[in-house]
Amino acid sequence: MPRRPSNPRLANIEDWRHGAEADPGFVTALARGLEILRAFGRDDRYLGNGELAKRTGIPKSTVSRLTQTLTSLGYLRYVDQIERYQLGPGVLALGYRYLAGNGVRDIAHPHMQALADSTDCSVALGSGDRSEMVYIDVCQGRGPLILRLDVGARIPMPVTSMGRAYIAGLPEADREAVLARLQAHHGDEWPFLRKGLEEALKFYADHGYCVSEGDWNRDVASAGVPLVLEGGAHVLAFNCGGSSLRLTRSVLERTVGPRLVETVRLVEHDLAGAPTATAGFRPREPGT
Repeated sequence: MPRRPSNPRLANIEDWRHGAEADPGFVTALARGLEILRAFGRDDRYLGNGELAKRTGIPKSTVSRLTQTLTSLGYLRYVDQIERYQLGPGVLALGYRYLAGNGVRDIAHPHMQALADSTDCSVALGSGDRSEMVYIDVCQGRGPLILRLDVGARIPMPVTSMGRAYIAGLPEADREAVLARLQAHHGDEWPFLRKGLEEALKFYADHGYCVSEGDWNRDVASAGVPLVLEGGAHVLAFNCGGSSLRLTRSVLERTVGPRLVETVRLVEHDLAGAPTATAGFRPREPGT
């Protein structure tokens, strides 16, 4: 099983530098400020300028100016007693505005909860971010689960059913760009991961969903299905998973995978009929 980077959120920190080289309109100062905010991980309550500089590769003197500006704008909060920063209410406001503006989440939630209740599994909706998937909604079944993740949780893209489904749902050009980014991110592990992805894409073309059996967490098995919006301009992905002891390959193929496909079709149906449905929504058939 491939190791996970110690800080996968920042493994592609060179992205802003590449952007500056490729696009004369790229604003490096803005990119650096956003990287400061991205440096805070799920378990990082407080970070100082030195740690932020180390994580981002941005000079400490520049980090100091950026954190001062972000604090003034409310995106960071400075704690005098420990001389460190924590994320401020401005970041939370942006997150809630994103979730509130994403009508897919509201429409999908009842269908996700129904599937979670009927299968006693965890059902999640996620969006791609660099080499990871970010949970934007989660519904839990009533039974005990091996892995409980909340909104905002991040999981690796190439070894999870959600990540594999996301890649499967991308238009070809976007998919190749994501694969190139994953190759740069994972380095020597990539040939192994690429083989697993190729098998997952073939399985998706035949069945309409992807699976992961302990590929990321050995105790967890799951199925994943993409949701393709705006003709491929926006792709999200769902997963449905639980204990690998209960969700064997047979159960994934006989029950969980097909049920998740049905759930996503219901979401697509409701999106197509919603007055505020995503413009240009077109469901895409597996393998196309």
